[in-house]
Amino acid sequence: MIILGVETATQQVGCAIGGVEGVLASFHATRGRRHAESLVPAIQFCCEQARVELSDVSVIAVDIGPGLFTGLRVGIATAKAMAQALRVPMIGLSSLDLLAFPVRTSSRLIVAAIDARRGELYSALYRQVPGGVQRLSDYRVCSPGDLSSELLARGEEALLVGDGALRYGATFADTANLEVGAVANAYPSASALVELAQPRALREEFVQPWDLQAMYLRKSDAEIAEDGRRQHTGGQAL
Repeated sequence: MIILGVETATQQVGCAIGGVEGVLASFHATRGRRHAESLVPAIQFCCEQARVELSDVSVIAVDIGPGLFTGLRVGIATAKAMAQALRVPMIGLSSLDLLAFPVRTSSRLIVAAIDARRGELYSALYRQVPGGVQRLSDYRVCSPGDLSSELLARGEEALLVGDGALRYGATFADTANLEVGAVANAYPSASALVELAQPRALREEFVQPWDLQAMYLRKSDAEIAEDGRRQHTGGQAL
């Protein structure tokens, strides 16, 4: 079984190829990259490095968010189109789960936080369990200050990972018992996506391309602006 993983929920573009033997090849790029321009060449590169033909792929896994709207749309649309062309099923996984999984060996409370823009974070809490992590909270949108206050109230040692942790590091600087993760843990990993998708694929926990949906958690800037215009005009969009 060969799994192709597609990850575009943040400013990083990533993809990976793997199977029961682990990740065979991966690609991640952040600086100066555009998702739409980079993703397909990156997938071709991974196939070449793994010595796998695209036609050999039997499952496509994709990050469904939460994350940046444009990136998610590009990644999910590309993954769906490829799954339909190859006639293979899909697996969707959350960007926050992908952040928590690589630090699963930590005995501390794991806090995944993605920069949601507009002074907010997408976040979730996790705990180490045998073989991985268990999510303790809902996926949510919150302010850095609210998350800091929650962690302070919990009073336990915690590890904060994600680009949200780096952007709002000053907000968390005085939060007791909290360590902010390094740049290496700033973005969801396509390699982690393939690793997490593997056991789900073995259990045949698939979705069909037309049933897979993005997890946005809130409206886009365009939708918020449209709502504002409707309120201003008494419900009539101009």
